[in-house]
Amino acid sequence: MTAAQMRAARALAGIDQKTLAERAGISLPTIQRMEASEGVVRGVVDSLVKVIQALESFGVELIGEDQPSERGGRGVRLRSPTGQGGPPG
Repeated sequence: MTAAQMRAARALAGIDQKTLAERAGISLPTIQRMEASEGVVRGVVDSLVKVIQALESFGVELIGEDQPSERGGRGVRLRSPTGQGGPPG
């Protein structure tokens, strides 16, 4: 999961960082550090798993690179920018 994906997932769920931290059972500063990182979120795997589970409990489905969505519903997917090997927009 990237930091941008984490922020987007939280926004899609309509929750703030504090709510995510509480649901995940981790500290607010940990969420803030994760979201402030560049690219892929780095940190303790256990904390990342807790964040993913918390986001999923809000109905967010995280979609990996080149992975199809398994369920219907609304969502957000960031494609590769044009000229970077991705499909034209």
